[in-house]
Amino acid sequence: MKKNVLIIGAGGVAQVAAHKCAQHNDILGRIALASRTLSKCEAIATSVKEKGSMKVDGDIQCYALDALDIEATIALIRETQSQIVMNLGSAFVNMSVLSACIATGAAYLDTAIHEDPAKICETPPWYGNYEWKRQAACAEAKTTAILGVGFDPGVVNAYAKLAADEYFDQIDSIDIIDINAGQHGRYFATNFDPEINFREFTGRVWSWQNRQWVQNQMFEHKRTDDLPVVGTQTSYMTGHDEIHSLSKNLDVPNIRFWMGFGEHYINVFTVLKNLGLLSEQPVVTAEGQEVVPLKVVKAVLPDPGSLAPDYTGKTCIGDLVKGSKDGQAREVFIYNVADHKDAYNEVGSQGISYTAGVPPVAAALLVAQGIWDVKKMVNVEELPPQPFLHLLNQMGLPTCIRDEQGERPLDFSAQAAHF
Repeated sequence: MKKNVLIIGAGGVAQVAAHKCAQHNDILGRIALASRTLSKCEAIATSVKEKGSMKVDGDIQCYALDALDIEATIALIRETQSQIVMNLGSAFVNMSVLSACIATGAAYLDTAIHEDPAKICETPPWYGNYEWKRQAACAEAKTTAILGVGFDPGVVNAYAKLAADEYFDQIDSIDIIDINAGQHGRYFATNFDPEINFREFTGRVWSWQNRQWVQNQMFEHKRTDDLPVVGTQTSYMTGHDEIHSLSKNLDVPNIRFWMGFGEHYINVFTVLKNLGLLSEQPVVTAEGQEVVPLKVVKAVLPDPGSLAPDYTGKTCIGDLVKGSKDGQAREVFIYNVADHKDAYNEVGSQGISYTAGVPPVAAALLVAQGIWDVKKMVNVEELPPQPFLHLLNQMGLPTCIRDEQGERPLDFSAQAAHF
């Protein structure tokens, strides 16, 4: 059994995670929050207190931390006696935080793949460039490291594993579809860190087709689907983290990721890219000052957390899986629908942050209870999905399915006694 959680990061996802950890602090124990900006941690702690999120008496301890400083992170893990670390900060700090967890024995959870600030859309599989190189070190230290345990990646990986385990004998394709049908009322904004958001879309689009990596350009391929609740939506094929582990861990020849974009987003994005304002490479101004264009754009755009009070509408994210069962062709869509306003009312964040911030807390509960404390490095699809999805049903992210029997919620309570 592991207790005491250190959350690294103080953005919208960390805020959700802090509230959810507080709602389960009878199991998770003490909660610590660390970021480069102490005031952001303190604001989250205040939010948790104001909403009365603590299940049993407790508070959130806040710390200033440069998570790239491995020794400082090791010291903070030890000072807070944290046995579970949620890395919900920038994807640039993943390897540093993982190193600190290996050194201390704390379990490591993150929600996105590691990135090198100087590189975009590296050669696949992306996990092979950084995380998987630490597999032996995690196994030797008996450190549990669960990679990409947000929603996508994360929950969609569990959906894929559930489909393989329970709904198909053979899977021919998995199309992960991510639709945000919400409105925030701003001229232009991103739903999470603009720097990370744009980096996903300015490079090559990698997909897994016919058991090999295929390269395309952003907005080159699109599809239109009639989806539950959000209706008819257009999405575009893009590269994404989960393709890079699912292609290795599941025997599926075709795996693609599709994200919804409105015409306005595409137009603004295209202008920014064509002007060179989304470049991660530094330039020198006429005054001799070196700046990174992408960081300048990030600085002038709204903070994603500021979108939450006015956000309305819903998200729909799921796996469209095609294959066969008992010799018959089959198609299922396993999905979740989340509401922006409901998320704000509960934890003060918008729906995108909510869908990313609840799953790592569910994973932490499974680690704390020993169910997912595997003492090695894994991606989510290497773990039993049922206990994870059962917890998410209870924590605000219910799983539903559309198949030949229609649309309905999936209930894992009958299996809960075996978890």
